[in-house]
Amino acid sequence: MTKLPKIALGAWAWGNDGTFGGSLTADSLKPIFDTAMANGLNLWDTAYAYGMGTSEKVLAGFLKGLPRESYLVSDKFTPQCADTSSPTAMADMIEMQLKLMELDHFDVYWIHNVWDAPKWTEELAKYFEGKDNVPLLGVSNHNLAEIKQANEILKSHGLKLSAVQNHFSLINRSSEDSGILEYCRENGITFYAYMVLEQGALSGKYDTKHPMPEGSARAETYNPVLDKLEVLNAELKKLADKYGVGPAQIPVAWAIAKGTLPIIGVTKENQVLDVVKAANVTLTAEETAELEKVANSLELNVIRFWEKEMK
Repeated sequence: MTKLPKIALGAWAWGNDGTFGGSLTADSLKPIFDTAMANGLNLWDTAYAYGMGTSEKVLAGFLKGLPRESYLVSDKFTPQCADTSSPTAMADMIEMQLKLMELDHFDVYWIHNVWDAPKWTEELAKYFEGKDNVPLLGVSNHNLAEIKQANEILKSHGLKLSAVQNHFSLINRSSEDSGILEYCRENGITFYAYMVLEQGALSGKYDTKHPMPEGSARAETYNPVLDKLEVLNAELKKLADKYGVGPAQIPVAWAIAKGTLPIIGVTKENQVLDVVKAANVTLTAEETAELEKVANSLELNVIRFWEKEMK
């Protein structure tokens, strides 16, 4: 059984695709990687879609020469990036990604979104059926009905759904409200929570006086509601002070308390050290409930353009 750390590190921003603004280089990212590995954070989440292979290539450069058992790679089949007219689209993409990353297997492999997902889940199952070194198989951005369908397809090939990855945070709990978290618990599926910090909006770094830098997609989403986010960030700061950590550690600790495995995007070394601290904070049930009460009162909708309500 693959032993997973409490938190996965996301290399989405490493793709330099404009989502986060700015630009990152391999030289600036290497110390981040080294710090993470030194602290036992060895699960790296990437996708070809993150800069059309850029994120994968950067990560591959860092992994080169390390013992294969010392790290875990989570990668994705993104139908929009595949030649979907080819009968071997699934195999072609997996094998292209493995070659790009100079790996012989992935540890977790996902269907990235719901575009024609039953077809691609079937193709994924056919590809891995009977193979050695089958990764943990997962689906991302799926609702409950779609998750159940994916599990049935995999079961029909002697495989199982092991992972679900959705946007999940204090201000977007639709994966809990819809029963997805409960279904995952009941079926031994690890739920990976991405955007737990809402791309920095719940980090305490931004407020009405200090908005996100204009020109990025996240600024368009969060800057108009910074007045509401200030209310929640104030609550996060109270708990952060209690536990001797920064405000950004509390939403991560909250996601762990909910039984999920947060994926935290890292672009700075101090963010990795923050993740280490967050993994050591255990919130009480009362603290978790109070945070959710405040978050609910704000009535925010931060569903992004690539996703949907998980009804």
